Amino acid sequence: MRHNESYNRHNEWYNEHFPSESSKRDFYGKVRATGKNNVANWLQQLFFNCLDPLLDRKDRSWLTVGDAYGFDAQYILNSGNKALATDLNTDFLNVALKEGIINACAAENAEKLSREDNSFDFVLCKESYHHFPRPYAAMYEMIRVARSGVVVMEPQDPVTKMPLLLMLSNLFAQNGQFINKIWKNRFSFEPVGNFVYKVSEREFEKLAAGLGLPMVGFKKINPNYWFKGAESISTDQYSRQFFLIKMKKFLFDVLFKLRVIPSQVLATVIFKQLPDEHTMNLLKKSGYHLVYIPQNPYLN
Repeated sequence: MRHNESYNRHNEWYNEHFPSESSKRDFYGKVRATGKNNVANWLQQLFFNCLDPLLDRKDRSWLTVGDAYGFDAQYILNSGNKALATDLNTDFLNVALKEGIINACAAENAEKLSREDNSFDFVLCKESYHHFPRPYAAMYEMIRVARSGVVVMEPQDPVTKMPLLLMLSNLFAQNGQFINKIWKNRFSFEPVGNFVYKVSEREFEKLAAGLGLPMVGFKKINPNYWFKGAESISTDQYSRQFFLIKMKKFLFDVLFKLRVIPSQVLATVIFKQLPDEHTMNLLKKSGYHLVYIPQNPYLN
């Protein structure tokens, strides 16, 4: 089946680009050499900041899904919490284990996780959901193995947030070629074989309501300014490239606040049980919008 072909391509992608263990070690060596004060790390921190309200306690266990290099698990471990890093292929993660970046890893297919129900407090899927050929199959699995909730950070589908685009899509629904010319990335595919599955608040609200889950939280960010070589651009001293990125982000942030454009990325927490008041306050303080899902009146 086509989804298996997509998974097979993803399984071999990192070994095609880093074929030997030494090349993988060299990759981590370059990451350490560049330190934290560079554009690539600055952009990644915009993602990781979304986790901070859930990392306040130091006794939570996390499963990271699609964590190819182990950096997601590393951030969680550095907060004092526990994390198991997983990916389709653990060749890279095994090197991360030897390098001390993570302390545990496993090979997992997001569509059929081998873990028991409610095995982890939280599951994190950061920038991987859009690679899954059958994302909803993976979502149900992540919800199954989580006790408290699932965190998904992904590009946001613009159509539900841009009335003009939605209107044009409705008007020209019968003329697919015309709307595709206006909406260039309506159907986006990556060379590795996947459709780029962008997400929306509404679909996660419906998912939670259908499963009888109590709450979803949304935070909107604009972190998509990575470019090849970003890790070598310092944020400590004046850099024309860093200055331009900051100005571009500032413009996007202003347009987003004015509701002219949607955010680039939607960070979503799907809660299986209501968080305590302290956690909810931390989420709100950090910029999350919390949506309570009403109970189904026809089911106990």
